[in-house]
Amino acid sequence: MNKLKELINDLAPHVEDIINQPGSPRTVYEPISYILSLGGKRIRPAMVLAAYRLYSDSYSLEIFKLAQAVEMFHNFTLMHDDIMDNSPLRRGQDTVHIKWDDATAILSGDLLQIEVYEKLTEIGNIEILQLFNSMARELCEGQMNDMQFETIDEVSNDSYLDMTRQKTAVLLGFSLQAGALLGGANATDAEKLYDLGISIGLGFQLMDDYLDSFGEKAKVGKRIGGDILEKKKTYLWNEMWSHLDEGARQEINELYTQPESMIIASVTASMDDTGAKEYTLELAQQYTRKSLNALNHINVSGDKTYLQEIVEILAGRES
Repeated sequence: MNKLKELINDLAPHVEDIINQPGSPRTVYEPISYILSLGGKRIRPAMVLAAYRLYSDSYSLEIFKLAQAVEMFHNFTLMHDDIMDNSPLRRGQDTVHIKWDDATAILSGDLLQIEVYEKLTEIGNIEILQLFNSMARELCEGQMNDMQFETIDEVSNDSYLDMTRQKTAVLLGFSLQAGALLGGANATDAEKLYDLGISIGLGFQLMDDYLDSFGEKAKVGKRIGGDILEKKKTYLWNEMWSHLDEGARQEINELYTQPESMIIASVTASMDDTGAKEYTLELAQQYTRKSLNALNHINVSGDKTYLQEIVEILAGRES
């Protein structure tokens, strides 16, 4: 992980700048500083720098502003997602709406998004601003689709992957595309990197689905089986459900009056028996292979090892 650590170290003072939020009243700025200081892997801004390093070995002020904008936008989406999902914890700490209240979390999130546009305006690249707007629109559409899936009995995996592309992958695609453009990439290469980001994002989400049900808590860093208990329509769940007859589906539904440990054990067994477990893991690995192959076919003068390591880290999370 030496390459990623190098990128994170390069980002550190610029992340610190956006954490130390000035302004008044403090009650609207403190939640911004709070969520940004909770940490996280900083993968998205690191991807901005990794794409830039494909074309340039010396950083510009603009590339750090873009990385800041991406990190702030990601945390803005988390702040509002936590309200919609009524989530009590974020990275092991109280979410903003719990620590303060819903109104404060909404206002602070809105302000954080405004600061994103301030950073993008300072960069002064209208193409990147237009690409950001397109990405942000798709992300909102994906979030709405995800919420609507909760009210539908059966979701196809084509629909699920399209929602995942919008909700998760488009920000990764934008991070690579915009970072490359600032580094001097031509439009064709930048578009290839956008597609690479989409592939990375889909593989990441599929592996996330898999680890939520079949990972180890100590390695994954979250409760195992949470998606199952919520009947969340992940790729794993959808694949299992599509292979069950009405009787088996009824048995699954009736499980939800039983203790949580019994529900998780029974559903994971069904995911294994129907082949959903194996198929989901294989598809996640296919996206990783596709991503690495696509990166190998992009001809650049800079260093590919930064981005290659990020792809491998996201794909190689412990199961």
